[in-house]
Amino acid sequence: MLSAQCEHTFFLLYIFLFPFHHNRENKNHMLRAANMDKLLIQPLIALLISSLIAARAYRRKSLDLSGAIAGFAVMTIHIAIGYRYGALLLVFFFTSSKLTKVGEDKKRRVDADFKEGGQRNWVQVLSNSGIASVLVLVLWSKTGLQDKCLDSKESVFITSLIGGVIGHYACCNGDTWSSELGILSDAQPRLITTFKPVRKGTNGGVTKAGLLAAAAAGSVIGLTYVVFGFPTTKCTYDVALKQLLVIPISTLAGLCGSLIDSLLGATLQFSGFCTVRNKVVGKPGPTVKKISGLNYLDNNAVNVVSILLTTILTSIACTCIF
Repeated sequence: MLSAQCEHTFFLLYIFLFPFHHNRENKNHMLRAANMDKLLIQPLIALLISSLIAARAYRRKSLDLSGAIAGFAVMTIHIAIGYRYGALLLVFFFTSSKLTKVGEDKKRRVDADFKEGGQRNWVQVLSNSGIASVLVLVLWSKTGLQDKCLDSKESVFITSLIGGVIGHYACCNGDTWSSELGILSDAQPRLITTFKPVRKGTNGGVTKAGLLAAAAAGSVIGLTYVVFGFPTTKCTYDVALKQLLVIPISTLAGLCGSLIDSLLGATLQFSGFCTVRNKVVGKPGPTVKKISGLNYLDNNAVNVVSILLTTILTSIACTCIF
């Protein structure tokens, strides 16, 4: 009995004499517990969310079977590594899928490759998410599951990686919004290289509505990054406030990505008018009259190149600004 009382007394004395050491141990224990929760719970949440969304997208014909499988893998990687990266991907996916279904009757009459709901395959999925997936994996190798702010004073490399992810999805979103809404515009598109009027569906054709849509799409990506960053990052007040600059940067990235895509489409991607189908097509043939472009790149290749260039430009911009 006396021994137990002595132990209790010494324990209280230890806490009284060394309170900071005791608190530090508690904090370290709490940090380890939080990290363990992230390591175990976040991947499980990622698997659950990704499987539900991929299955839903397949049922609604936004993705075909191969696209759903690829989408599941990509979503799992993004969400498991960081909720903010997952949010960027999902905002791009959901808004693009929704806009694809807007004005389907009109798009069916114009688009030679029209598919109900979009039905994107694994090549299209990876074309629009592959580069970002690599960047996110590199971020994970450098930061673990800790979400970081854009801050070159802390790390130029990490800032460049995060900037690249932002630029990637700003470009993807901008190009998709521009294409899906621009084709519905009553205005006749103009070829970006010559500014001559061209038929709707011509690669490299731009409209004011399409360019505005691209800028708006980029701003949505920037806003998503900022909003989801407040609860997931720990930055000083000045650094946190500076993150708001992501919105105009992302807006410009969306517009820039769409312009790069249009330039590539007008020069390195074939467009011709098929007199049999009465539509603009992407491959030459005996009944096809050339409109513009060389037959070097298809739509997926154009997307990859424009995304890569926009990713690099945005990455450099972020390291200079933040």
